[in-house]
Amino acid sequence: MLNNFRFLTSGESHGKSLTAIIDGIPSNLYIDTNFINNELKRRQTGYGRSQRMQLESDLIEITSGLHAGKTTGAPVCISIKNNDFCEKPSFTKYRPGHADYAGSIKYNLNDLRDVLERASARKTAIEVAVGAIAKLFLKEFNITCYSNILQIGAEFENFNEEIDKAKQCGDSLGGKFEVIYKNIPVGLGSYIQWDKMLDGKIAQAVMSINGIKVVEIGNNPLGINGSNYHDEMFLENNKIIRKTNNAGGIEGGVSNGENIIVKAIMKPIPTMAKPLKTVDKSSMTECEAHFERSDTCAVEACCVIAEARIACVLADEFLNKFGGDSIEEIKRNYKEL
Repeated sequence: MLNNFRFLTSGESHGKSLTAIIDGIPSNLYIDTNFINNELKRRQTGYGRSQRMQLESDLIEITSGLHAGKTTGAPVCISIKNNDFCEKPSFTKYRPGHADYAGSIKYNLNDLRDVLERASARKTAIEVAVGAIAKLFLKEFNITCYSNILQIGAEFENFNEEIDKAKQCGDSLGGKFEVIYKNIPVGLGSYIQWDKMLDGKIAQAVMSINGIKVVEIGNNPLGINGSNYHDEMFLENNKIIRKTNNAGGIEGGVSNGENIIVKAIMKPIPTMAKPLKTVDKSSMTECEAHFERSDTCAVEACCVIAEARIACVLADEFLNKFGGDSIEEIKRNYKEL
């Protein structure tokens, strides 16, 4: 899906490390490792996270593509060591809501550990690091973001209390959040073909995060008339302005200059201390699902992951429109807009 800012990742939940190779980063972009490590820390924090977060203490290592702190135009290789690296025991009890069942059938795997290790949300750590590099690129053009939690479980205000209740019961909670990107130029994305539309690319990037079930662009209340929904345009000092942004900054698959607003709903985490009923793959008997250390709620962490995924899409589209081989060349192209 990404043509300019491309990357691949590898690594398992309890493997030695998580790794990514990023291609398409222009030369002379300063890489602030403190910023990247802070983004990794943000992913590990949040009310409802498990004790594993205290073990990981993720730190980035950059092994290629940099000289004197700046990119050279060559592919950048990054890695995160897993402090929790160890050989974990096999298991054969499917966990409802996880990839265990479908993954074991698709790849003909008898040990469900072989599914868990890559299907785990642990791999999002390296994706956050990649997204942090995309954010550093976007910052060069004053494009920034923030996120908010809108709902946890059925609660819109007292999130921590709701999480505490679920934890006491051995249960888990999902929720809804939003990510907002500011100072977006007009013209990212395209309506020319279906697979070039910016909202479609963003939706795919966010939907493919572990646990995400709904992605929404802008504000979409049901039952509202078009006359009350669409964002009217006005002239102010010979400049077109809007007083609303229900479209979420994208019209016809193209950014319109307003803030890009993305909302998403994360399902409750499937691994629970109060396990669900399931089937044991090896004996084909009914049993309780396998339990492994897990979070009660990870919506706050999911906000950070979504910020990173969207940053990669925006960086890719920005390079597509204003591309060049160095950060200086891209800035010249951008100023000509």
